Amino acid sequence: MPDPNPSESESLAWVIQAARAAASKTDEPTVVLDVGEVLSITGWFVITGGTNTRQVRTISETIEEQIDAIGGPKPLRIEGLDSSQWILMDYGDFIVHVFLDETRAFYDLERLWRDVPAVEWS
Repeated sequence: MPDPNPSESESLAWVIQAARAAASKTDEPTVVLDVGEVLSITGWFVITGGTNTRQVRTISETIEEQIDAIGGPKPLRIEGLDSSQWILMDYGDFIVHVFLDETRAFYDLERLWRDVPAVEWS
């Protein structure tokens, strides 16, 4: 069972694993943003996407499997599985956003959060 109070480096390792897992299932850009200085509810956003709802769901499943494989936590909650337009995976220390391409373009989180640092993960 994961430590309920992980270190920042442990949480960042899970974030990077989530980004790598996503990138293994899509050619769409996967971005990690360090939102911890401006957002009190979480430390990082992982933003990625797919071209169809099946791919979006597969990406989210792969992320969950890969984080679990390295001893990371289960998501506290997952929203959006029904439509798979935007799946939000809340891990507490980080949040994963898996978008259908059209939905990603509409909400454009990267533009909304452009003032926060991006994390190099690849």
